[in-house]
Amino acid sequence: MTVVHRRDFLRIAAASAAGLAMTGAPLRSALAAPLMIGVLIPGSKSDKGWMESGYDGMRAAEKRHGDKIKVSFIENVKFADMEQALVALATKNALVIGVGGQTEASVRKVAKRFPKVKFSVVGGNRGTQDDNVSQYDVRQAEIAYVAGAAAAMLSKSGAISYVGGLEIPAIVNAGKEFGNGARSIKPDIKYNESYTGDFDDVAKSKEATLAAISQGADIHYHILNLGLRGMEQAAREKGTHIIGSYTDRCGTNPLYVAYTITGVGFQVEYAIDQVVAGTWHAEFKPFGLAMGPKASDIAICSGSTPEMLARLNEIKKDTLAGTITVLES
Repeated sequence: MTVVHRRDFLRIAAASAAGLAMTGAPLRSALAAPLMIGVLIPGSKSDKGWMESGYDGMRAAEKRHGDKIKVSFIENVKFADMEQALVALATKNALVIGVGGQTEASVRKVAKRFPKVKFSVVGGNRGTQDDNVSQYDVRQAEIAYVAGAAAAMLSKSGAISYVGGLEIPAIVNAGKEFGNGARSIKPDIKYNESYTGDFDDVAKSKEATLAAISQGADIHYHILNLGLRGMEQAAREKGTHIIGSYTDRCGTNPLYVAYTITGVGFQVEYAIDQVVAGTWHAEFKPFGLAMGPKASDIAICSGSTPEMLARLNEIKKDTLAGTITVLES
């Protein structure tokens, strides 16, 4: 990106004005500034989960829009430091994106101080609509129901488990619907549901997964970030398998029999695309099965049958039609 100093800006502006006076049309400056975008990634951009999905979406938007945008990001930000990080981003950018519902309270607070800056929250909740804040609902509970059905069909032991991070409504609702989806296939399935209190705690995630395995679980689902590494350690040691979240990575790790797609990166791209196109507006927007496979879907990596895939497609259609109702995210 070319840096334009104030004296150069004044010189270019004067030349443009002169050109307009002589030709009746403005001269196009070769030094047009890119649209500045800031992204707050609370966790690690390499967590194989929510944060990495958001980071991948950011990079994909950068690649597509080229020199039209300039993106900066901050990662690994503790809750107590989010407001300070958001202020730093808001002072330099036209659009600021918080990748995670845990950023929403701080985003709303900072947005009031920067009314001319646009803010988007990936994983935001329905609520009061601020003039310069958009909330995008990931609809995790919806696809978790489908994942539960898949887990019930893939399980050989008749027992499955779910490990969530913070015990907050969106994470708890996903766990409940994972269990409901499994019971829609096997009403008597054994289901273990637990929460570590931290998306990134590897030791607690491993402990929770081992506890579920001791109860017979052989398929595990999660909403974790770096804590996923603990689940992987437990599954590897005990010969069980995982349904991953957020991004389809089939073929990269034999521990995984399936992945749900929850479109975190897709929503980051959506916010950037909207502001580039000049169509961004403050809104609450649910992303889910209705938005297509980039927003929400499931990919079975191994162990599927035509009958299983047909049943999962039927469940997705029934959910879209309202025949199956799930909890809000």
